[in-house]
Amino acid sequence: MPLNLDENNAIYQIRAYQPGLLQINEQKFTHSVIITPSRLIDDWSPQFFSELNAESLSIIKTLKPDILLLGTGSTMVYVPPEIYGELINAGIGVETMATQAACRTYNALSAENRNVAAALIIK
Repeated sequence: MPLNLDENNAIYQIRAYQPGLLQINEQKFTHSVIITPSRLIDDWSPQFFSELNAESLSIIKTLKPDILLLGTGSTMVYVPPEIYGELINAGIGVETMATQAACRTYNALSAENRNVAAALIIK
C-alpha cells in the first residue's frame, strides 16, 4: 500500500477533545475558543451554550471563513437562526454540531486546506 505525505498546512490543529478539555497543538484549553487554520482566538466569551448570542459570533465575519463549524458542547443543540443569520447573509455557511463532531470536522476540512473556522463551546 502506498503511503502519502500529510500536507496539512494548518498552523492550528486540534489534537484532542474531551468534555471540558481541548488540546490545540501542544496547548490545552478548558474554555471555549475559535480556531481557524491560521488563527486561534482563545478569549472567546461564551462558556456555555446558553451564553451564545449574535454578538459573540460577530468576530466570525472578520475572519471571513467559507464555513463556520459551531460546536455546541457535549450535545448537539439547535441554534436559532437569529443568532447566526448575519453570518448566512455575509455568505458564511454555518453547521451546528456537538463540539466533539465539530473538532473532527474541523480537522478534516483544514487537512483539505479549506477556509474553515470552528467556534467551540467546551462546556
